[in-house]
Order: sequence, then C-alpha cells, then structure tokens
Amino acid sequence: MDDCYQLGYVIKPHGLNGELQFLLDVDSPQEYSALESVFVLQGQQLVPFFIESIAVRGNKAIVALEEVESVDEAWALKGAELYLPLAVLPELPDDQYYYHDLVGFALEKESGELIGEIQSVLDAGAQDLLQVKHTSGKEVLVPLTDELIVKVDKTGRKLIMNLPEGLIEVYLNEES
Repeated sequence: MDDCYQLGYVIKPHGLNGELQFLLDVDSPQEYSALESVFVLQGQQLVPFFIESIAVRGNKAIVALEEVESVDEAWALKGAELYLPLAVLPELPDDQYYYHDLVGFALEKESGELIGEIQSVLDAGAQDLLQVKHTSGKEVLVPLTDELIVKVDKTGRKLIMNLPEGLIEVYLNEES
C-alpha cells in the first residue's frame, strides 16, 4: 500500500449485473475514464480487478469489473477503498505537487530557519497537517494551507512556509 494512493471508494452496486458506482476522490476524475484496472482493499490486502467498462460522470463512475457478475458480489464490495499505483499518477507542472511528494522534504520558515523533515501528510478533516520531525527530535504538526506556503522547491526537496508566530514553540515547550 505504500506504493499506492487512494483513488476513492465503492459507493454501492449499480443495476443487477454486478456493476458498481465508484466515488473518485481526485482532482480530475475525467483523467481516469480509460482506467484498465484498480486495486480494491479487501481486509488488509489490495486485490487487483480488471475493468471491463467505465463511465465517468463528475466525480462518480459506473464500473463493470471482471469477475463481479452479480448484485450480491457487488454488494460485498460496497464501501471498499480503491487504490492505484503511484507510478500511474499524471505528471504535474513544476508549480504543483502531490502530498506524498512532500514526505522527506525539509520544512523551512521563510526566514531560512530549518524546522525539520516532513514525515507524512495527515488528513485531519477540516484541514490537512504536516507531521514534521523537528530538528530537536520532537514531533510537530503544521497546518498545510495555501496561505502559509511560500514556495515548494521540488528540486531542492524543501517546503518554505510563513508559519504563525509561536506555532512551533507550542510543541517544543516541555510542559505541553
């Protein structure tokens, strides 16, 4: 799963022949209208399924998977998460990035001060957070918002942010 990203999930069966309705939780769902296969999370394993047909409308798709031929088989997949290999992600322009690209980047303040290394990007509901290993060894959480980002340097593997005063110090205070 570390080499994959979540495409979306199975909403419910569609019709009586085993077709499924997918929610495509991606920026450009139409880019996936020629998808040939998908991984479905079953238990703790990703199981590959070949796609017989797919029709994308908005952020939803009606999909026929090989080996899913009845409504009962389709119901068994309801709610299952869908994954694709990172290698199939479309290439982005230099000024754009995927969240997984940020892992391993250095996080710096606009002043040039090194905060630490980005360990992961967390989905915290209302906003996403960077989980950062501070230079002191402590874990720091930083909101990932466009307003705070000054520059994403893909070549130099660093993220430069204009962080609110005192944000980092809250995590470094021994009493907190």
